[in-house]
Parts: sequence; structure tokens; C-alpha cells
Amino acid sequence: MRSTRALAVGAALAALMASAGCDGKTDSAGPDGDGKSPTATASSPPSGDKASPGRPGSSGSGGNSGSSSSSGSTTEQGFSGALPEASDMDTLARQIDLFTSCKEVKPGTEYDASHDGTDAAWGTQEAADPSWGIKERAVCKDFRHPIALLLISDMRKFQTAAKKANAPFAIGKNYAVVPVGDDQIEALSPSGLAFLTCAPDFSPPSGHRTEKALVDGCVLSDYFPT
Repeated sequence: MRSTRALAVGAALAALMASAGCDGKTDSAGPDGDGKSPTATASSPPSGDKASPGRPGSSGSGGNSGSSSSSGSTTEQGFSGALPEASDMDTLARQIDLFTSCKEVKPGTEYDASHDGTDAAWGTQEAADPSWGIKERAVCKDFRHPIALLLISDMRKFQTAAKKANAPFAIGKNYAVVPVGDDQIEALSPSGLAFLTCAPDFSPPSGHRTEKALVDGCVLSDYFPT
């Protein structure tokens, strides 16, 4: 059962990174599932879906260089404007539910005990690893797929681990989201979250912001590749 979950999560991350990489090589380049419309990341989705940590775990031209197309004050994330934050898991789930369905919220270990394979959620092992800086992990469901919800105690540690794992995420000021499926990712794109990626060939279309993350070689963007 553990082996099946590991394969599922690995396939999800590969799908997300492949999507970000392919988008970054085209002129229109740029924390899943069916929801209201909307994440690290992140389990193996049904055929046709791409999973990951948030396409909201790149830089490339203008990415790793830390250049920015916007002005104004920056947060400690290095991203212009205020990223959303959550004081607790209930607040985080309610924020995500504003953009894509996030129901039946359960603690990560409780969810993992009864779900495997294509229904597995990202972060089973990572949440138990102090190097990720994850304070709390929970999982909610949209109509088909799981969404991993991560409260982060140390965002610099989290981004360092994400870079090492080459995993993209959708992040807020103190949390990360790992959606599964293009519909979830698309729905989260206007949520105010940032897409964290350390892919060297990531390059969003003109008109989107790409700014330096807390960790060298990683960037934040308001463009969520699908």
C-alpha cells in the first residue's frame, strides 16, 4: 500500500513538472481535480489530469534572475503585494474553498489511512520530515481529487526542500497547497497564491509577474501553468 502511494505521488509530481517545463519552452509558457473552477507538490490523477503541488513546486529567462515586472512593496516571500495567510487549518481550507471545492477536511494521517493509489494525497512522508518545515498537513476533497493543505512553520526551509525535490507548489505567506488536476489549478490561479517553482526553463507569458523566491534558483509567479 505504501509502495502504491509512493508511485502515485511520484507520478503526480512528474506530471506537474512536465507541464511547467513544456510551457516554459513555448511562447505561452507560464502547492487539480474538478472543482468550482484553482497548489508543491503534489498523487497520481486519472488519465488526462496533471497533478502536482500546486503548479501553484522556475525561473528560466527572467525567473532565476529575480527580475520583476511590477513595483511596490514586497513581502518576505519576495513577491509584490500581500500573499494570503491562514492562522489555522480551518481558515486555510475555507480560503481554498472560495475558489475550488475543498470539502471533508481531514488530518493528513487520517486521510492517508483510508486512501491510496490514485486517491493518495501529497506529503505523507514530507510532513514527517523536519527539513520541509511543515507545521501541519491536512487533506480536503473536491468532487474527484484530493488537495493537500500544508501550514508552513519555516517558509525558507520549505522552499529549500522544494528546490531539492524539484517540486512546484501553490503558496501563500505561511502555507502551501498541492492540487491535483488542471481544473483545480486553473481555479486557484486568481486566488492570490503564488506559483513556486525552481525549474530553470520556466518562463511565463508576457503580462505575468515572475519574482525571486526566498531561495536562490527558485521564483514565484502569478502564472499557473496547466
